[in-house]
Amino acid sequence: MVQHNYDTDVVIVGGGPVGLYLAGKLLQNNISAIVLEQKTSIDQHSKSLGIHPVSMELFEEAGFVDSFLNEGLKIETGAAFVDHQKLGDVSFKSCPKPYNFILALPQFKTESILEKWVKSLSSDSLIRGATVTETDQNEDNVIVQFAKNGSKKKLSCRFLIGCDGKNSFVREQSGINVKGKAYPDTYIMGDFSDNTDFGSKAAVYLHKFGLIESFPLPNSHRRWVVKTDEYINKPSRLLLEGLIESRLGHSLKNEQNYMVSSFGVQHQLAEKLYNGRVLLAGDSAHVVSPIGGQGMNLGWINADLCAKSISDVIHSSVSIADSFSDYSETARKIAKQVGKRAEMNMQLGRNRSSNIFFKPIISLLIRTPLSNILARIFTMRGLGRWPV
Repeated sequence: MVQHNYDTDVVIVGGGPVGLYLAGKLLQNNISAIVLEQKTSIDQHSKSLGIHPVSMELFEEAGFVDSFLNEGLKIETGAAFVDHQKLGDVSFKSCPKPYNFILALPQFKTESILEKWVKSLSSDSLIRGATVTETDQNEDNVIVQFAKNGSKKKLSCRFLIGCDGKNSFVREQSGINVKGKAYPDTYIMGDFSDNTDFGSKAAVYLHKFGLIESFPLPNSHRRWVVKTDEYINKPSRLLLEGLIESRLGHSLKNEQNYMVSSFGVQHQLAEKLYNGRVLLAGDSAHVVSPIGGQGMNLGWINADLCAKSISDVIHSSVSIADSFSDYSETARKIAKQVGKRAEMNMQLGRNRSSNIFFKPIISLLIRTPLSNILARIFTMRGLGRWPV
C-alpha cells in the first residue's frame, strides 16, 4: 500500500461556530485537523443567540456543556400574543430533560467557548488571519493554498471541509452547485437593556402589521426582532424603537442599545454535500430562515454527522464514496426539514389582512396539548424521523 504524507488529516475552512465544533469532534476522534479562519479575532457581535436542546446534547457528549450552562440564560417559556392580546404560553418544560429549555447566548461567547475547547485539544489547530486562495484535489489528497501576513502557504490534507458561509469559496472551487431562493421577508433587530417584565421569558407578537419577537439575553439584555415592509439599508435604533412603540406601545427610548442591524431571508441547499475529498458543512451546505433560530444548530447537527463520516473512513476503512454519500443524503434530508420548519415560523409572522380564522387557530395551538408538540418542533426534536 502506498503511504502518503499529509500535513494534517483534515483542513477546515471557516472558524465560526460550526467549523470550530467540527474541528473539536475530529480531534476527539484522533483525527488531526487545522482550521483556517480569515478573521484575526472573534467578531464581537451577538448574531445568533438560541442554542437548542439537540445541540446541548451534542455538547454534553463532547464534554463541555457546562461551559455553556454557566454562560447562557435558560428560556423555559415563550409568551404568545396576537396583536396586543396574550393567548397563552408555550412551555418547553414538558420537553425531554435535562435540556428542556432554549439557551440564550450571544454568538461571540459561543465561539469563545468553542475556540477554547478546540485549543485545549490541540493548541496549534486554529490559524487566524488565513485567507484561502486556491484548493486542488486529486485522487490521494487535497492541497489548500492560503495567504497569511503577506506570505503564501499551503497545506496537504486527506480531506477538506468548507465551513466558510453561504458564499462558500470551497464550494465554488469544488464545483458543487447550490439551489435556493430569496424570500420577500425582511427584518430589523437590536439588543437593548431589558425594561420588560418578562424576565427569562421570550415573547412573540403575531401582529397584524408584522411579527415582533423579544428574547431575553444574559446580563439583563433583550433582543427585539421586527418584521419590516422592505429591507432597511441604514438600520437605526430610532427606527426600531419607533416600530416597537407604534405596534406595541412599548418604549425603549431610555434603554441602552448595544446593536442594531437588518437582514433579509434566504433558503439555500447544496445539491450534494461532497465532491471527492471535499465536504461541506454549516452555511456552506445549507441556509435556512433565521426566524426560529435553527440555522446554527442545524450546522452543529450536520457537522456531527460529518465528523462521524470522516471517522468511519479513517478508522473503520469505510469507502469514501459510501460514507460521504450517506452523510450527504442524511444531512440534506435534515436540512430540508429544518428549512420547512423555519419557513413555517416565518409565515406565521407575516402581515395578516382579514383572516378571521387566524386567532382561533393560534389559540388552538397554544391552549391545548398541541402546544407540547409545538414546543418539540420548535426545539428541533424529531428531525429525520417526524413528518414535519
